[in-house]
Amino acid sequence: MPCLLLARACHRSVPGGEPDGGERVVLARSLDRPMRYFLAKSADGPVLIVAERMDEIATELGHRGWADQFHPSYTRMAPAHHVTTLRLIGCPDPNPVHRRFFDPPRGTLPRDLDLIGRHYIEAVYSELRRWLAAQNPAAPIGVPFSGGIDSGAILLCLYKLLLNEGQSPARLKAFTLSVDGEGQDARQASDFLSHTHLEMFGEIIDVSSSTLDPLRAVAVIEDYKPLDVECATVNLALLANIRARYPDWRLLVDGDGGDENLKDYPIEENSELTIRSVVNNRMLYQEGWGVDSIKHSLTYSGGYSRGCVRSYACAREYGFEGFSPFTRPSVIAVAEAIPFPELTEGSHEKLYALKGEIVARGVRTVLALEMPVFPKRRFQHGSVAATQTARLFPQDEARYRRHFETLHTAVV
Repeated sequence: MPCLLLARACHRSVPGGEPDGGERVVLARSLDRPMRYFLAKSADGPVLIVAERMDEIATELGHRGWADQFHPSYTRMAPAHHVTTLRLIGCPDPNPVHRRFFDPPRGTLPRDLDLIGRHYIEAVYSELRRWLAAQNPAAPIGVPFSGGIDSGAILLCLYKLLLNEGQSPARLKAFTLSVDGEGQDARQASDFLSHTHLEMFGEIIDVSSSTLDPLRAVAVIEDYKPLDVECATVNLALLANIRARYPDWRLLVDGDGGDENLKDYPIEENSELTIRSVVNNRMLYQEGWGVDSIKHSLTYSGGYSRGCVRSYACAREYGFEGFSPFTRPSVIAVAEAIPFPELTEGSHEKLYALKGEIVARGVRTVLALEMPVFPKRRFQHGSVAATQTARLFPQDEARYRRHFETLHTAVV
């Protein structure tokens, strides 16, 4: 269920008879779940509205007769891994104060890939074990599965975990999206399952490209960044068809956050990045440039702190409960402890090869399984024919932004 919290300023007196400066409100969120807030004005003082979505905030303002105060750019996203403190003292509103609560030490592990891999997969396995203990033991578990490094590690960890906990691995199913019967992910997933002798878990979800609707994805994730919109577009197609086949299915475990942890994004595609900025900035892909930087978006946050909606909002749209151990602090802490500068030595190629080496070695050591490693590709690219990628995903941010702006026109 969506969260919605309202807080109204309440001026009190302190010794000496002076007002205490208003009500102090403290917000905090995990990396994988959005939290937005909005300060509204009323005759009695400022009112803070906290929710997961912009449209929930707009609806609440409308109910209270304050619709004319709303604009999506006035909403704020609480940044992950920080305590956000607000003071409701009226106009003008003071800036929030962000205090980091998660600050793992960086680069403390030795340059031993076997040791790094073991620590990383042990942390993933422990988070999955903790999550599994809180679930109904009869509930089936789905893995959105491309056969890539992250979804592959998730499937293998869950398989071993269920066996070790004395539960049936028949609860598992690996769902792979194929658009128009094409896409390299379907072939890759089949190869992965064949290599690991887990073919019984695979299920292809075939959809027509005519059902892909990026503008609907814009509305669901309330964002317009092309890569996030396109990922959400295919994710919605996958989830809609899982829901149609399995009306009661609830649990999904995905590999989101794995690329961010091990810095597995093509640096060449972003002119703002260099390998030095990637390996030397703390949690760059998880948090963006940081809350104190000029490039930090107050409306959206940065990095996966912004991009989490492409998974969370889509799962919520179809009534699924999603989870990724890669977004948990214990797993991120291991990733931050990896000595990336020393291991990569300024080489893009060494950085891109590192993730497969770390995860495969960890799976071998912790799970006693051999995991195949395939080249990285994005979800939206692996689910369609290579010849159709440019047509289906034209990287049209201006179009997405225009559509986003129309969504709240009536309210504004």
